[in-house]
Amino acid sequence: MPCGCISASRMVEELLAARGIIVSHETARQWARKFGQQFARHIRRRLPRAGDKWHFDEVVLKISGVKHWLWRAVDQTGMVLDVLVQRRRDKQAAKRLQRKLLKRQMRPPSVMITDKLASYGAAKREVMPGIEHRQHKRPNNRAENSHQPTRRRERQMKQFKSVGQAQRFLSAHDQINNPFHLRRAHVTAAEHRASRGQSFHLWAEICGIG
Repeated sequence: MPCGCISASRMVEELLAARGIIVSHETARQWARKFGQQFARHIRRRLPRAGDKWHFDEVVLKISGVKHWLWRAVDQTGMVLDVLVQRRRDKQAAKRLQRKLLKRQMRPPSVMITDKLASYGAAKREVMPGIEHRQHKRPNNRAENSHQPTRRRERQMKQFKSVGQAQRFLSAHDQINNPFHLRRAHVTAAEHRASRGQSFHLWAEICGIG
């Protein structure tokens, strides 16, 4: 709950009340707003280096009744690299996301995988020339599936109230969710439990409760 989610704040209020800790949901919301981005930055520095295959996708967000686009990039493991909320779905919007990714990752990918939107290719030719670009629907499912947690949060929040709120929430939420993105396929139950234990240990260290 990185910021602004009233329903999630009320859940935190009730969970703490069950443990005898009395705080208001507004206090919980301010905690999330104050510490969410800080936790996200710590997690970003502690996670392993992102993969070299980047999947891109964009999805519609309604903010105060106006259509916006949430652009998201993930690597081949499903780890979210970055998100960007924009009013447009064109070449300039795609360039903004690609430049932001290159600045943060400090290296280009070996492969860029997108849907059939022509804006990706037009932006790539200027920002990342020479990078292999695959435009298929099926291989891009990894990026499309990464929108599902956002949709759940959006329903809980009864839509985002502003572009700034959406950007703050999603950029922190996805980074905080990354350590808990545990792949169940092709791993044993013991390996899954060990990976989950490492994620909780990392979270405890970052929160200072270890």
